[in-house]
Amino acid sequence: MTDTSAPFRAPSAPRRPGERALSGLGLAAPAEDPADSSPHAFPDCGTWRTEVPSVEGPEALSVVLAESARLDVPVHRVSQGSGVWMLSDAEITEMAEACAAHAIELCLFTGPRGTWDTGGSTRSTSGGAGLRARGHDALAGCVEDALRATELGVRCLLVADEGVLWTLHRLREQGLLPADTTFKVSALIGPVNPASVAVYERLGADSVNVPSDLTSAHFTEIRRVSAVPLDLYIEAPDDLGGYVRMYEAAELIRRAAPLYLKFGLSRAPGIYPYGAHLRDVALDTARERVRRGRLVLDLLARHDADGGMSPLGSRLPGTLNRFSVKD
Repeated sequence: MTDTSAPFRAPSAPRRPGERALSGLGLAAPAEDPADSSPHAFPDCGTWRTEVPSVEGPEALSVVLAESARLDVPVHRVSQGSGVWMLSDAEITEMAEACAAHAIELCLFTGPRGTWDTGGSTRSTSGGAGLRARGHDALAGCVEDALRATELGVRCLLVADEGVLWTLHRLREQGLLPADTTFKVSALIGPVNPASVAVYERLGADSVNVPSDLTSAHFTEIRRVSAVPLDLYIEAPDDLGGYVRMYEAAELIRRAAPLYLKFGLSRAPGIYPYGAHLRDVALDTARERVRRGRLVLDLLARHDADGGMSPLGSRLPGTLNRFSVKD
């Protein structure tokens, strides 16, 4: 794997895809407007980090670690979608220790969610309340997951409910969760306008997974009101649209920094909630997500846009705006 002690390399002016050939034909792209660029960065001065999602257990994590070393894919974070409650204490501990040994942040999903609950509205044409925690018991389950995971060494939690996020942030402020715990908002409830992104930041989000179909202009709008790190599938699963935005990676970084590039996978079966009956597809797709990451990094390098990556081991978001928890 890439040396975590490698010095930070500042971004340079990227080359647009096909720029020289198209200019010769009189088809040059319009000049970039510097005002469109994000003024924000991670506290380590990086503009982008990487994430491998859907790493559902220790075995899948081992595949990701091996493949990232083989293909020289730097990984800042791995995330899991099935939930803390789908892992044993031993599995969580094994994953936390392996990630710590490789300076990778481990993010586990919290608790019960509406799509798996007894309510039928999520299966209606309207989709109901989606993944949100239904009732006090579901909220309590998410809190229990958060407490258990952090006791086992996990320092990043994925949430899919505004109330869960605010509750966990208050617990963090009170010291019941470790102060360096970070909260990541799920793509399945991701906000789509600047005001809503700012609200999630103030509720305690340390990174927000926005939907994968936002335009470049949308990212510029968001960056005028919020510096919270954004997570974006550069290739999205089919249930999130199946978009493949590899050629846009450099422009997305320019507009949306600080940004986590998520290496998802389209045309792949769903694996949540994961179990051994899905072992082969989970391991195969984990391996392929890393390869997709290599393709994205190669594109960035070819376009002179691979500078600006946060040093490996970086995980904290910097100072963000929050609502007061004293009210």
